[in-house]
Amino acid sequence: MSKTLSLLLLRVSLGGLLLVWGVNKIVNTGHSQAIADNFYFGFLSTEVLLPMAGLGQMLVGLLVVIGLARRWTYPLQLLLNGASLVAVSASVIDPWGWYLEGTNALFYPSLIIFAASLAVMAFREEDRLSLDAARQRPGPVSWEARRRCSW
Repeated sequence: MSKTLSLLLLRVSLGGLLLVWGVNKIVNTGHSQAIADNFYFGFLSTEVLLPMAGLGQMLVGLLVVIGLARRWTYPLQLLLNGASLVAVSASVIDPWGWYLEGTNALFYPSLIIFAASLAVMAFREEDRLSLDAARQRPGPVSWEARRRCSW
């Protein structure tokens, strides 16, 4: 599998995750409030703030999926996924609850998601299938080619 395709799949899946959780904040506010109360010390845990946070998360997710404004959206994605990793860090350290109470092995992938967020940032310039990359491609070189390609 090529690096280009791998970066595309990684970017789309990471952005898709943000989209899914953003939609969840809007359509399933009760569940999102319980998550915020349990893992994020009640941060944004109101019926008014959660949908607004969901819209913001969806916007970041969509921009990540299409690869637009990556210079700003990738750090935001890293921040969001990093906050999730910190919130469930006990489950990453002790997934089976051998030493820490209240852990769950299902939260271990938060570490993988965080690592993937770092990877897409590290290889941002090599992701040639993003909208950012398409906007930076040089146009036709010769005058004749420019004239043939103009609208």
